[in-house]
Amino acid sequence: MDPITQEMSSRSTEINSFTITTTPPTAIGSPSGSSSAAGATTVSSPTTLSRYENQKRRDWNTFGQYLRNHRPPLSLSRCSGAHVLEFLRYLDQFGKTKVHTQLCPFFGQPNPPAPCPCPLRQAWGSLDALIGRLRAAYEENGGKPEANPFGARAVRLYLREVRDSQAKARGISYEKKKRKRPPPPPQAAALPPPS
Repeated sequence: MDPITQEMSSRSTEINSFTITTTPPTAIGSPSGSSSAAGATTVSSPTTLSRYENQKRRDWNTFGQYLRNHRPPLSLSRCSGAHVLEFLRYLDQFGKTKVHTQLCPFFGQPNPPAPCPCPLRQAWGSLDALIGRLRAAYEENGGKPEANPFGARAVRLYLREVRDSQAKARGISYEKKKRKRPPPPPQAAALPPPS
């Protein structure tokens, strides 16, 4: 067997999460000329992840990349709530939500009538969901819940501050949704005993 055919037949190839492993046939090139099994092929089907799981994995990878690019580079074990806040502030540059400053004439108006130079930021809801996914990913990747930097008090306070400032800038108040309690079951009327 020539080297190229041998290399191709024994190589493991990954295509769209399918791993195909091929072993070279043993009878090819044998002096007897007999052919036996054509080779063994293993195909493993991918596990389909939910949209949430995919987003959580992407967020976790993004945060990991942020830690690697940090100066000096940070390991996850040395990451604190302060680093998470730094990451959230870094993400603001990619935001798409206009947040009016207090000096803006449209401050407090939900639908401003004209454009203004106020900065674009990450929306509070996006940051809140991101922290929730990263908090779960941290624990799934071996982190201890009590040491989770995404659950730090400073992060919770920052999110509350962002929520309140964005609500004021838009003139919308965020009120905690009250749980609807199910109505009590109807009382069974006392029926006279059967005679």
